[in-house]
Amino acid sequence: MNNKLLLLCILLLLDSCATTHDLTNCLTSTNAGFLDGFWQGMISPISFVLSLFEKDITIYEIANNGNWYNLGFVLGCYVTFKGSNEGAKRINKKQS
Repeated sequence: MNNKLLLLCILLLLDSCATTHDLTNCLTSTNAGFLDGFWQGMISPISFVLSLFEKDITIYEIANNGNWYNLGFVLGCYVTFKGSNEGAKRINKKQS
């Protein structure tokens, strides 16, 4: 029960970090860089689920600075998905 509550709190915290894409803001602001890409890559699973229900939420920042943003996004996705894979392996080993 405590693990489910902790997971719910983490999901709600990450949900509050999912950003929307305002096109008028993109015209006047700077492009997203490596750190923005890394963060958005880490929260990409949550952004994806939310984008199914909200049209203003996107997974990938269109106004980015190119390769550095892409590298950050890919590394962020790797950390998120590789970390969850390693956690699942540890749980399976404990149950065996």
